[in-house]
Amino acid sequence: MRKFNFSAGPAVLPLPVLEEVRDTLVDYRGNGLSLLECSHRSKMYEDVHNETISLFQELLGLPESHKVIFLGGGATLQFSMVPMNFLTPGKACDMVVSGAWAKKALSDAKKIGDVKVVFDGAETKYTTLPKSDTIYNPDAAYVHITSNETIGGLQWKTFPDTGDVPLIADMSSDIMSTPLPVEKFSMIYAGAQKNLGPSGVAVAVIHEKLLERCPKSLTAYLNYGIHSEKNSLYNTPPVFSIYIMMLVLRWVKAQGGVAKMSELSSQKAGAIYREIDSSGGFYSCPVEKESRSVMNVIFRLPSEELDKKFLKEAEALDMIGLKGYRDVGGCRASLYNAMPLEGALTLAGFMKDFAAANG
Repeated sequence: MRKFNFSAGPAVLPLPVLEEVRDTLVDYRGNGLSLLECSHRSKMYEDVHNETISLFQELLGLPESHKVIFLGGGATLQFSMVPMNFLTPGKACDMVVSGAWAKKALSDAKKIGDVKVVFDGAETKYTTLPKSDTIYNPDAAYVHITSNETIGGLQWKTFPDTGDVPLIADMSSDIMSTPLPVEKFSMIYAGAQKNLGPSGVAVAVIHEKLLERCPKSLTAYLNYGIHSEKNSLYNTPPVFSIYIMMLVLRWVKAQGGVAKMSELSSQKAGAIYREIDSSGGFYSCPVEKESRSVMNVIFRLPSEELDKKFLKEAEALDMIGLKGYRDVGGCRASLYNAMPLEGALTLAGFMKDFAAANG
């Protein structure tokens, strides 16, 4: 029996994907070798590479103007690459600091150029997001947001209108989980290890007009323009991670696409939040309701002792990965696309029983 894996990342993968990886690991489609040992210049891999890009474009409804790029280094590398490529000398970028990951992006951007923080959630301990009247600098090089804070459990439900200023978003933990107004964004990037596949690859979607700003003075690997021109084959890409991403995207399409993922996400998160809100205070979630994440549900029990007891009993029932981030504590249920609805309902049932027995 497979366990319900609520880990924040690397995270649960769809069972049919794992089974296909198992079946093709040694001999990929009768080619006599594994994709693990396949040249990235071969026709065998070229088909995988191009299908993955095509599926990404189809599922997110990307226009031709938005180019898909595969990169190593995960989303963390993008914290440096974004300002290196787009933080124009003589300008500042606007950044929304909504939690732990936004703070990391801010820290790296400050080392490269001028940054203006237009919102900092520190006063509310990162439990709120900017309101619609937040003012963005019309002369900014770009505006950077984090669409979902994996650690803090916040998620943007509507995105800011930044006019002619490029909007850039780190969507590592909620990409492919809800339909996107793609036209609002000049760049989206995401590490794969939550909703797209295994660790080892990041995806960047960049508008061609923004790519024109990549400075030629940058070294090759750090230049998005070079990766776009070479179809993400300037250097050896993370071949096997991209292959698994292709299988995950095929699975998303077969389930009904991003719209179906969004419907299921609401059902899964709704089941957990209902137990939190109906527990009479036994469970608590610090995030304002309108900003609660459907990907990462954070909650606490009345004491650390009960937190530990909850986690121990949940693990005994084959529910793992529920411990909160090490610097935060409490509990966190990550409900990425591959988490079955049954997993969320099982957790919700356990929460109800645990509260009744320990409240």
